Amino acid sequence: MITAMRIFANGAIATLALLSASCSIMPATGPQGAAVLNESEGGEGVAVPYALVKVTPEVVRVLGRYAPRLSRAIADRTPPQAFRFGVGDLVSVTIFEAAGGGLFSSESGARAGNSVTIPNQAVDESGNIAVPYAGEVRAKGRTPAEIQADIVNALKARALEPQVVVALAKQNTSLISVLGDVRQAGRFPASPSGERIVDAIALAGGPVSQGYDVWVSLERKGHRASVPFGTLLYEPANNIYVMPNDVIYLYNQPQTFVAFGATGSSSTTTAISVGATGGASTGGQGLYRFDAWRLSLAEAFGKLGGLNDSLAEPSWVFLYRGETCEVASKLGVDCSKFAGPIIPIVYNLNLRDPSGYFLAQNFEMRNKDVIYTSNAASVETTKFLVFLRTIMATANDPIVYSTNAYILRNASRN
Repeated sequence: MITAMRIFANGAIATLALLSASCSIMPATGPQGAAVLNESEGGEGVAVPYALVKVTPEVVRVLGRYAPRLSRAIADRTPPQAFRFGVGDLVSVTIFEAAGGGLFSSESGARAGNSVTIPNQAVDESGNIAVPYAGEVRAKGRTPAEIQADIVNALKARALEPQVVVALAKQNTSLISVLGDVRQAGRFPASPSGERIVDAIALAGGPVSQGYDVWVSLERKGHRASVPFGTLLYEPANNIYVMPNDVIYLYNQPQTFVAFGATGSSSTTTAISVGATGGASTGGQGLYRFDAWRLSLAEAFGKLGGLNDSLAEPSWVFLYRGETCEVASKLGVDCSKFAGPIIPIVYNLNLRDPSGYFLAQNFEMRNKDVIYTSNAASVETTKFLVFLRTIMATANDPIVYSTNAYILRNASRN
């Protein structure tokens, strides 16, 4: 009887072991690294196809060229050209003649020269201003010098050697809007001498918060780009010239990333991430703030407390991010295999390679990145063996109980 029960128990153990191996019922914080490497681009069981990109020096260089920067996003970085009038601007026109008795003289021979200032007038909806004896003069989209030349040509046959000075009396167009988290939001005239973004923000009193979570959004001709405020200060190339009708918007948005898997120095895969959104953290899985305008992957791992020495496989470090098709194609990804403008990409960093830490130091994190570190294969094997031992102990319990009961019965008979 005991032998039969042992055979039954061993069969049950074998069955459960095969079931465990085939159904992957073991607890885990995420996929095995081998699965991430093998199931890209629509592998079996993958709900969202993704491209796998191994982090190399070339990949780091490409991503560095496409990091969010105004100097790259906004093509026109030249200083503003000469001021041009727009509809609604007030124009001042003064006409000089070389001698008295001319077209605009009030008293013949009163003085050697003569001048008259026309009352300020706004550029009308047709883009014109009216000048006595010269008629309608085109002003919209033209510089003061161009308007002066037109008026002189119209008057030279009637006035005595006319000279004309055209000036801006009040600027109602060609304005720059600075909005959002600034001390004095408003619209400011665009200076012909050229102002940069920091200058325009200074006109609005500067940002309300001086922290590293301040972002600057620039909208120009229907195109918009956003960068951390720190890029304007620490990378001068991003402090580009503003243009008339630009809209600058400042807002506060903490940059964050999420970490899963075998990170942190704790004895378990999940460490308490108290303060992971700003205060002191013990590392491990959780949501973390950059606490800086720029953060490298190496610094991100520093916030996590590094890899978990008893769990992590250093060659299975993954970073999940969506990239535009332009960037993905530069990384060697075939975008035709994916739908939509954003390509899901999983970057694989091998930290068993000593040079991997140099790559991590130069790999720039982006807002909302996801870091996942897979457990080592030996960890999964150990968990399975512990699970198997639990099953064996459970299956042996009735055998031990029956054996002890049989021994006790025989002892009582004797």
